[in-house]
Amino acid sequence: QPLRDKFTVISGLMHPMVDGGHAAEKSFLTGAAHPGQPSFRNTISVDQFAAERIGHHTRFPFLSLSGGNGGMSYTRSGVLIPSEQRPSRVFQQLFLEGSAAEKAAQVRRIKDGQSILDLVAHQTNQLQRVASQADRATLDQYFTSVRELEQRLAQAEQWAQRPKPVVDSKPPTDIEDRANFTGRMKLLLDLIVLALQTDSTRLITLKGPGGNEVVNLKGVDDGWHNLSHHGRSPEKIQQLAIIEKEEMRLFGEFLQNLANIQEGGHSLLDQTAVLLGSNLGNASSHNNSNLPIVVAGGRFQHGQHLAFEERQSPPLANVLVSFLQHLQIEVDQFSSGTGTLTGLAV
Repeated sequence: QPLRDKFTVISGLMHPMVDGGHAAEKSFLTGAAHPGQPSFRNTISVDQFAAERIGHHTRFPFLSLSGGNGGMSYTRSGVLIPSEQRPSRVFQQLFLEGSAAEKAAQVRRIKDGQSILDLVAHQTNQLQRVASQADRATLDQYFTSVRELEQRLAQAEQWAQRPKPVVDSKPPTDIEDRANFTGRMKLLLDLIVLALQTDSTRLITLKGPGGNEVVNLKGVDDGWHNLSHHGRSPEKIQQLAIIEKEEMRLFGEFLQNLANIQEGGHSLLDQTAVLLGSNLGNASSHNNSNLPIVVAGGRFQHGQHLAFEERQSPPLANVLVSFLQHLQIEVDQFSSGTGTLTGLAV
């Protein structure tokens, strides 16, 4: 209730031609069609698209986090990026300084990577002299990837020489019990707040949990996944509602923590666009339409419910275009998105 004017609920949206039930989670941030097909090849996720353009401004171009069920970020060639699910590791990467020897080893590894790229570039140059026109086009794409990696390595070397930010928080202790999803998610959400507050990164994805463990919540005695396939059973729906209310409580606490941090006359929430959603509109029937979407924070006008007619709704990727423009990335298209989402004005 205190944050009612800080978020927008959106219904009726979907990714066109994204189907396959659970498989659609692979396309939530990419919009790539038919993820359930054997021949499916993913495309770049919106966070990586943004990282290519603004990631160099921070120590970490992006963070890919997970509550224990894999990640949701994909490279330009559609390869899944490994996610980090251990809060202790995230805290270490963000805030703990290594010893002089460890820093030297890190710089050495970066330089070794640069040396390997130099060798690869030399060999590829030789190949270009004898390659066909079609092969040259492929080599040009390869060269572009190599040059981008060279730039990232140079940036990593510069950041390795700079001190990490100092925070008052103590390193977190990992929670191994997957049934304690509340504790596991809170640790990661608190770290996201610290990462944004220290400007360690500006792009973060977090894939929530969702296995079949019986979570530690009063009133829940069945597996999470079983409950999502409730078949309209009132008892299962009641238990699922307990879990989802806890998810929303954690999300609200996260938004409030961002709102409590003031920077330059504005709260961190007012400077941070947050997207919450699912690839399933109805988990019980594996339906991939009418997805539940919440947009919070940022410079968007909030305090509203945008309800679209499913058959005439704009693609979910229009929300992603809105987010890219919020980051001051000048694009009008991403995936199936052809513009910003109507009603989600800045």
